[in-house]
Amino acid sequence: MVIAFVAALITCFIIPPDKEYFGYIDFKTIACLFGVLAVVRALRNLRFFYKIASEIVKKFKTTRRAIMALVYITFIGSMLIANDMALLTFLPLGYYVLRTTGQEKHMAFTFIMQNIAANLGGMLTPFGNPQNLYLYTKFEIPAGKFMAIMAPPFVIAIVMITICCLFVKNEELEIVDDEIVLPFKKTAVYLLLFTLSIMMVFRGVPYIAGAAVIAVSIFFMDKYALKKVDYPLLMTFVFFFIFAGNMARIDIVREFFGFLLEKNTLVFSVLSCQVISNVPSAILLSQFTDNYRELLWGVNIGGAGTLIASLASLITLREYTKRNKGKTKDYIIKFSMYNFMFVIVLTAAMLLMR
Repeated sequence: MVIAFVAALITCFIIPPDKEYFGYIDFKTIACLFGVLAVVRALRNLRFFYKIASEIVKKFKTTRRAIMALVYITFIGSMLIANDMALLTFLPLGYYVLRTTGQEKHMAFTFIMQNIAANLGGMLTPFGNPQNLYLYTKFEIPAGKFMAIMAPPFVIAIVMITICCLFVKNEELEIVDDEIVLPFKKTAVYLLLFTLSIMMVFRGVPYIAGAAVIAVSIFFMDKYALKKVDYPLLMTFVFFFIFAGNMARIDIVREFFGFLLEKNTLVFSVLSCQVISNVPSAILLSQFTDNYRELLWGVNIGGAGTLIASLASLITLREYTKRNKGKTKDYIIKFSMYNFMFVIVLTAAMLLMR
């Protein structure tokens, strides 16, 4: 957020504030993202997702199956509750399963696969990754067309993740039961609000009215959830909207980015993510190209790769190092190896499909 603020501030000296600034900010993206984040936070406080995931994992009695279940849960979760929230929800479950069954040796691999699953699983839906929500709104992409565009890399990612997990040694394990009782009324209301937030994304409900209903409802039911919404992420979007809007008005910048994206939108957007992360890349590069198909591929595939290619990867690093002191170097080496393998294979596959 601070970096985004500084970047926006610098461009304000180049392009002084004027009436065009009001057109920079995509308020629908902000409102929809707030709605999803707020409801998911409230459900997470009930341990709703943890309950579902733990019930699924308990059905698998071997190390390989349990790890695959954890990874698939994160993969599917990122499609519904966004990649960063999926990791915050399911990484602790992965740690809990491996620690209580004495399988800590698989911790780094499991966290890395969950991280890749979160970044690549969210690519299929408009609300799975923040950059998707923005591009879906900006280019007014029909929902069916959006999912059709993202289906090929999504399927390839599933196959690659499955193959990686198959190399885990299959050992018998016993998972300790952790009984969670969900309050029926609260859970029902939150699920209705979650449905409302999804309807906002798919343009079925006016975003201002939807965001207001969600905010008021959660305020009275769980003020803590409302306080813990990722407001820095929302402000990061606002600042990058200003930064990208100003950059698009600088002639030399517009010509430079337009030239690069005309050459190869997919490759350049993947490379851009490795340096400035996927959300800023989506906002910035969308100012200079109408090729949203390859831009979508690039900023989703590009979420894998370096540790800063996606903010979700930094969440995983923090969660791993917090629980595994002194193993950071080994984790980063394995993380880079697996992530760049996914980036290279997916990018090559999509280049063939252009």
